[in-house]
Parts: sequence; structure tokens; C-alpha cells
Amino acid sequence: ASVNSASALYAMEKTFDFGTISMQNGKVSHKFEMKNDGAEAVTIEKVYTSCMCTEAFITSTSGKKYGGFGMPGHGDSSKESIEVKSGETATVEAIYDPNAHGPSGVGLAQRSIYLETNSSQSPKLELSFQVMVTK
Repeated sequence: ASVNSASALYAMEKTFDFGTISMQNGKVSHKFEMKNDGAEAVTIEKVYTSCMCTEAFITSTSGKKYGGFGMPGHGDSSKESIEVKSGETATVEAIYDPNAHGPSGVGLAQRSIYLETNSSQSPKLELSFQVMVTK
């Protein structure tokens, strides 16, 4: 277990609405910016999504890309160690595949990406989006 950090990561935006998308146009993505405003580094220890149709990638300040992270039990392991130093930002990219659920996957979808960190004040972060899927 890592040492808890007194700092926390903050999302400039916690929710996003893709609006209406068409299955035939395929995947859509959105980037959420996370910032460490505190004095200590924060480590992202786990990343996972609420559904297999959603994948997440994290890009650190230095430009290193981590992922893709998916639903627990599907795909890559969610355990990670991504350090975000004081004053630095990390980008969480959410990629949604409207075809993951097949032809029945039309309508409103709301999905989340979860980040678990070693922050003592905000150990778990949720970023979410919604999308209206048409054929």
C-alpha cells in the first residue's frame, strides 16, 4: 500500500454530453483534464470503467500514455501507478463504442470512468458522460 497523499486530483469537468451520435460513425472520444493543485504528488492506482463499451486512456504531463482500461474482468488489468506531481495535469480520454452492444444498443447511454488514487481527501473520482445513440 502506498503512502496517502494530502493532495487531490481535481477534474475541471466531471460530466460530458456527446449529444446524439450514430452507430455507423463508430467510436467517439472525449478528454477530461485532471489537475493536482496540492503540494504533494498524487498517484493514480486504479482505473476502470462501468461498461465494456467504454475504454479509458490516461496521458501524463510528460506525454506517456497508459491504458486502455476497461470494465473490471474484461481486458487489461486496471492496476496502475501514474504519478501526477504538484501543479501537473493528466488527461483522461474516454472512448465509447456505440456498436459494443450490437443493434439493440440504441437510446440513451450513461457511462462512468473511475479513478482510485492515494489522495486522503478524494481517493475515488468519477468521470461520466452520456450519449444518445441512433442507428
